[in-house]
Amino acid sequence: MDKKFFSIITVVLNAKEDFIETINSLRKQKFKDFEYIVIDGGSTDGTKNIIEKNLDIIDKWKSEKDLGIYDAMNKGISLCEGDYIGIINSGDKYEPNGLDIVNSYLKKNNYDFIFGSVMKKILRYGYRKYRIYWNFDFYSSHSSGFFIKRSSQNKLGNYNLKYKISADYDLFYRMIIKEKMVGIATKKNEIVGNFKSGTSYSSKFSFLEHLNEETQIRLDNNQNIFVVILVFTIHFIKNINKINVKNKFNILMGSIFKILNKKTNY
Repeated sequence: MDKKFFSIITVVLNAKEDFIETINSLRKQKFKDFEYIVIDGGSTDGTKNIIEKNLDIIDKWKSEKDLGIYDAMNKGISLCEGDYIGIINSGDKYEPNGLDIVNSYLKKNNYDFIFGSVMKKILRYGYRKYRIYWNFDFYSSHSSGFFIKRSSQNKLGNYNLKYKISADYDLFYRMIIKEKMVGIATKKNEIVGNFKSGTSYSSKFSFLEHLNEETQIRLDNNQNIFVVILVFTIHFIKNINKINVKNKFNILMGSIFKILNKKTNY
C-alpha cells in the first residue's frame, strides 16, 4: 500500500452500532488519501464481524484485550504510516468534507498539529494555547478534531498509561509546553467532526476523579505548585454541585495538603 497522508484510528469495544456510524462517515469522505486502522479490545457483540465485512476500507486491524483506551490508541499509533494521525472514537463522525478541511491547512504548512472545530452538543472550536495551564477549554476536542504529524507523535512518545482518564491532557501538555510544538485551529465554521456525547470512556468517571488526575498531570509536568493549587480550588468550587461527597470543605483542604506533597487522591 502506498503511503497515505492521513492515518485514521478508531478504538472500539462492544459498540457495534456506534462503530458502523463511524465507518460510514469515513466512507463519505471527499478526501480519500487515508489509511484506516481499527483497534478492537476483544469485543463480544459482533464488532469483529463488522470489521471483517468492511475490509475494503479498513486497512489494518487488531482484536484483542488491552489495558484500556490509551493502550488501544498506542497500539493504533504503532501501526500508522501516514504523514498525520487522527483518532476518531466509535460513535464519533467526520463531516463529509472533514478530512478535506484539515488537509487544506496541512498540505502547505509544516504544523505539528491541528485542532478542527467539532460539534459536541454545542460548537467547540479554536486553540487557545495558554489556557492549557488551567484547562479551561483550550482546544476543540481530542477525538474527531485533533490531528498530529506522525513524526511529532513519535517524538512525544505514547500516551502515558499511568493516567486512566486524561492521558490526552498529559500528551497535550508535553506537546505544547515542554516540546513547544506549533499548531493551528480551523476556522470556527469549518466543522471537521461530530462528537457523540455521553458515550466517551472518560464519562464513566466522576468529576472529582477527573480533577484529581488532571491535577496530578500538572504536578508530574512540574507546573508551579501554587498555580496548581489555585486551579484545583477554582475547579472544585466552580463545580461543587458535581462533587458527590460529604464534608466537601474537608475534602478541599485535604486535597490542597496532598498537592503540597505532590500527590493527589488519584
